[in-house]
Amino acid sequence: MDVEGCLREGFLQRMKVERDLIEKEFKEAKYDLGKAERALEEGDFKWSIVKSYYSMFHAARAVLFSLGFKERRHFAIRVVLEDLSAKGELENRFISDFSAALGAREDADYRYTYSQETANYLLKAAGDFLARMKKLTRRRGHNVGGIKKRLKEEGVI
Repeated sequence: MDVEGCLREGFLQRMKVERDLIEKEFKEAKYDLGKAERALEEGDFKWSIVKSYYSMFHAARAVLFSLGFKERRHFAIRVVLEDLSAKGELENRFISDFSAALGAREDADYRYTYSQETANYLLKAAGDFLARMKKLTRRRGHNVGGIKKRLKEEGVI
């Protein structure tokens, strides 16, 4: 499924770009990253994995919000990230790390499967992901993959 398909199916919705929401998502991402780090230091690998994923989730939401989108399902975030990658705006490793974090979070929450190795990897990945998502939103004046131009033309932003 692509961005247009997600919009048609209601998995993504258009919204007005609001700087406060973007900043709030980055604040939550940073908070969750700190909690993931503390959990890892305390040996709580499950919670570190969960919080690393949510750090990535909130950082990605900030990017979606900066593009005038709101997700209705977590997988729609990946669709937007893939769209940005296809347009040369985002490296594939960030999509892979987001997917790995989602899968690891589900394994930890629903299958009670988690490890120190996974927690270590995801904590590093989440920090890199947060930095990269901030860089993407700083380019707000730039036509990110043509999506912003279309939203402006449609009067969404």
